[in-house]
Amino acid sequence: MGDAAVPDAFAPEDGRLGLGDPDFPQHAFERYAALRAACPVHRALLADSTLGSVPAPLRDRPLWAVTGYDAAVAALVDERLSVDPHTGFTAEDLAAMPGGNEPETRVLLRTMLSVDPPEHTRLRKLVQPSFTARAIAAWAPRIQQIADRLLDAAEAGAAARGEAAPRRGLELVSAYAYPLPIAVIFELLGIPESDRSRVHGWTEDLFRSGLEPDGRMAAGMRAFAAYGRELVAAKTAAPGEDLLTQLVHAAQDGDSLDQDELVAMIFLLILAGHVTTVNLIASAAYALLTHPDQRALLADDPDLVDGAIEETLRCWGPAELASERYALEDLELSGIDVRRGDLVLPILAAADRDPARFADPDRFDLARPDARRHLAFGKGVHACLGAPLARLEGRIAVGTLFRRCPDLRLAVPAEQIRQRAMPLRGIDALPLTY
Repeated sequence: MGDAAVPDAFAPEDGRLGLGDPDFPQHAFERYAALRAACPVHRALLADSTLGSVPAPLRDRPLWAVTGYDAAVAALVDERLSVDPHTGFTAEDLAAMPGGNEPETRVLLRTMLSVDPPEHTRLRKLVQPSFTARAIAAWAPRIQQIADRLLDAAEAGAAARGEAAPRRGLELVSAYAYPLPIAVIFELLGIPESDRSRVHGWTEDLFRSGLEPDGRMAAGMRAFAAYGRELVAAKTAAPGEDLLTQLVHAAQDGDSLDQDELVAMIFLLILAGHVTTVNLIASAAYALLTHPDQRALLADDPDLVDGAIEETLRCWGPAELASERYALEDLELSGIDVRRGDLVLPILAAADRDPARFADPDRFDLARPDARRHLAFGKGVHACLGAPLARLEGRIAVGTLFRRCPDLRLAVPAEQIRQRAMPLRGIDALPLTY
């Protein structure tokens, strides 16, 4: 019981976690392994980083970094650990957080990700019918059309530049991995074509703002909330054949989503519905291009694309961390005493490479029989609602890419491809030739 020491390989002597340090993504898995080998649950503090300064309410708050698989599962399903910041902070603390004084911030961030049952149960019940595997499967033909259209455009662009095989160029993120899920989520929600570029701009600004509560973040929140209300009003007055219309008119047991809940749901679906899938597609392509034995298996058996997606989720899942939890009472987690009010941070990327759960965990293996047991989509009541959509988009995007471009290869040495890990793991640019 009690505190465990933090290895030097992971954090400085004061025990502060530099999760946003510039070099962290390149050494994260070695650091996680060192931490996990010593103890699956470690006491630490957050450190300032390139993401910005740690807000005062978080600066010296006891935090438990969870790196073991079993410990992470336990933390994700324990009802004594709350995702609702209102249970862990005072009103003054919340006001001191980035955007905490903005009314629109409070509206937009009050989503299924930040509330506990029974409020979470109510919200999820109203939205769940639109995200069943069967409902999402109906989108497969349209996703295939978008994937083919983007690759056709890339080929046309290469031809216009006078590029011929084997020197056609393709920057995968900007030309394919990024626009595909954006097109899907905007079409799914029914956002008009004329509005998409500005909505996209607001979400990009929010991600670039990091932890710093600057004016750009506040302005983006206000603009997004105002637009969300206009969109809800439009779908109420003129229903369409889209997900947002379904949400506007969703009803279960006489209950429905109010305007603020609808606006927050739009915000959540756009952010969670495209950025993580961008990273999944790019990371899967990079993994296959840097593991020629596994790429050869996929070429021989295209059905292994499902294994490629699941192994990418396990080895390089888009969400490095789960949302932090707040201890509602004293409890024990993997033999460690956690006190009421402490923060618990499940590190999904570390848990999914735990050798106690996955044999040879650092190996990328398309035929791994238990790969789908990863925690990339979380666990328990807060497991990702959009998992079926992410899997479908990933499967179609990666399968189509390698089927149409069988000689695809990196345009630069692999070590020049830079990954980022916080708050989401991904690749900003992936230059290829084919």
